[in-house]
Amino acid sequence: MNIIISGKQIELTDGIKSSIEEKIGKLDYYLHPSTEAKVTVSAKKARHKIEVTIIPISGPIIRAEDIEENLYAAIDVVYDKLNTQLRKYKKRLQDRHHVNESIRYQTDDLLEDSDYSEDEENIDIVIERHKKFDMKPMSAEEAVLQMDLIGHDFYMFRNVDTDDISIVYRRRNGGYGMIEHE
Repeated sequence: MNIIISGKQIELTDGIKSSIEEKIGKLDYYLHPSTEAKVTVSAKKARHKIEVTIIPISGPIIRAEDIEENLYAAIDVVYDKLNTQLRKYKKRLQDRHHVNESIRYQTDDLLEDSDYSEDEENIDIVIERHKKFDMKPMSAEEAVLQMDLIGHDFYMFRNVDTDDISIVYRRRNGGYGMIEHE
C-alpha cells in the first residue's frame, strides 16, 4: 500500500510517520498492494486530528477521522474504524455470494473472523427512494443558496463554469464543501 502522509499546522517527526505507516500498513491485508492511502495530520491547540482516505483500485473509497488530545490514540482509533469498515465491506462481498472473492485478490480466502455483531452480519442496502430532477447550470454560491432554501445538507447541480455535475454540502464545522469530478 502506498501511504502518503501530510501535516497541517504540525511538524511530522519520523516517529509519527513510522507509527502511522505501521498502523495503516496493517490494513494492507485487505487491500491490493498498489492501493493509495492519504493521511492528513493536523493540530489545533491541544487537539490532534487524523484523517485517512483509502482509495482502492476497485470498490468504495474508505474514509475515517478522529480528534484526540493524544495523536497516537487518534491513530489507533482511526485504524480501528478503518479495520471495521473493511471487514464490513469484505463480509458484504461474501454475503452477496461472491464466495472466495476478496478486495485484495480474487483468489484470497475470506477472513474467518467471528468478531462481527449480529447487526453487522445482517446489513442489507435497500434504496428506498429514487429521485430525478432537471439541473440548470448555476454557480456554487447559487447552489448553496438553493440548498439552504430547501433545507438539505447537500445539493447536486450542474456547474456553470465547468458544465460538470457537482455537489455542495454543509460541513460539520459549519462551513460548506464542494465535490467535483476529477
